[in-house]
Amino acid sequence: MDWFTAPGYWLGRLVFQRALAGVYVCAFAAAALQFRALIGAHGMLPVPRYVRYVPFRQAPSLFQLRYGDRLFAGCAWAGAALAAALAAGAGDLVPLGAAMGMWAVLWLLYLSIVNVGQTWYSFGWESLLLETGFLAVFLGNARTGPPVLVLWLLRWLLFRVEFGAGLIKLRGDACWRKLTCLYHHHETQPMPGPLSWFFHHLPRPVHRVECAANHVTQLVVPVLLFTPQPVASYAAGLIVATQLWLVLSGNFAWLNWLTITLALSAVDFTGLAGAPPAAASRAAPLWFVVLVCAVTALVLVLSRHPVINMISPRQVMNRSFDPLHLVNTYGAFGTVGRVRDEVVVEGTADPVPREDGAWREYGFRGKPGDPRRMPRQFAPYHLRLDWLMWFAALSPAYARDWFGPFVERLLAGDRDTLRLLRHNPFPDAPPLFVRARLYRYRFTTRRELRATGAWWHRTLVREYLPPTRLGAGPGAGRPGAGASEAE
Repeated sequence: MDWFTAPGYWLGRLVFQRALAGVYVCAFAAAALQFRALIGAHGMLPVPRYVRYVPFRQAPSLFQLRYGDRLFAGCAWAGAALAAALAAGAGDLVPLGAAMGMWAVLWLLYLSIVNVGQTWYSFGWESLLLETGFLAVFLGNARTGPPVLVLWLLRWLLFRVEFGAGLIKLRGDACWRKLTCLYHHHETQPMPGPLSWFFHHLPRPVHRVECAANHVTQLVVPVLLFTPQPVASYAAGLIVATQLWLVLSGNFAWLNWLTITLALSAVDFTGLAGAPPAAASRAAPLWFVVLVCAVTALVLVLSRHPVINMISPRQVMNRSFDPLHLVNTYGAFGTVGRVRDEVVVEGTADPVPREDGAWREYGFRGKPGDPRRMPRQFAPYHLRLDWLMWFAALSPAYARDWFGPFVERLLAGDRDTLRLLRHNPFPDAPPLFVRARLYRYRFTTRRELRATGAWWHRTLVREYLPPTRLGAGPGAGRPGAGASEAE
């Protein structure tokens, strides 16, 4: 079946699979290191409580059948170990069926985590990793040539990621059409990186070029992925270059790296790779051909929902249309903030909290806090609490379910919660009261940076959470709680 495989893409498949396995390692490691405080049995949004109310058919997961913190940790670290083995090439050392089984286990384990992760796993790159991981199951290994149908499905996925993001920008904030969004975006994005200050201070004509280039890359270039080579490779290369620009300018977990991985699957490496190995030119087993054809038909049928969403004037971002996250819709930053607000959390050991008392600030790993601290690079690692704190600053409604439990754990000195933070100002005993205040942040000017050494300037906006203690009532710890619900 010469039509079924493309032996010349053997190196592209190898690069894609190794890179995807590396992304899986990051995802599983982040889950293993953060879950106890977030969704563990005693976490802010515990899995056991969630699965009592959400049926299996709505959120299929191994943890619907049984949950324990040790079991979750074992699954997460097992996923990381298996992904590391695949990144090292283990999938090419076993029969085709066994390799597919290894990729399927990765997908199943991560699906099980995402489907009980609740708010902490509500990001578009979770679904993107699952959809990409599902297609990787059927990409084969070194014992057969890459299936043409799966290669096209990977391009179709990349097209939807880029084109959907481009459409939602054109339909959304007017600043995208005026080419002015990047006057603000580098400063107001969820988690700036170490170079974001410098990107923000680029000349405004450069920001307009950035906007225009973004529109070309997301609305024109993706169409070229379906053209003959070498045009498709050039299109993929432009997408890679754009994503690397985003890697340098911010922290978007593994979104950019996963998009780069998808783009690499469209590159024709024939000139570099030379003749394919003999095994890659063998005819694929009949069972494999039938299975790939069936999966292709399934993906095409399920693509109906994302296509309808893309052409709809009421397009939504980052939506899954089935509980297995097989075919999803993507997009980001349809609206760009003009100002940046941050929730600053403080504690005091004073028995009576006063406005001018001895309040000490908790330090987060990634989100802005201390104005003198330069933003750090964490991507592709995902700091889930820091990201949700950005949403909390946009509106208390985003934090209603978890902010109260977060404050309670600070008051209790919970070790797992404190491990998510960079700095605990109460190393010996937890505070008696915790409060949160909303500050307006902006990048300093070049002159201010030279004079003060501060990367940020901040101004108090208002109280976000009044001083709260343990046992202060059912409303304590909730953003916007009144004085009757806290001390």
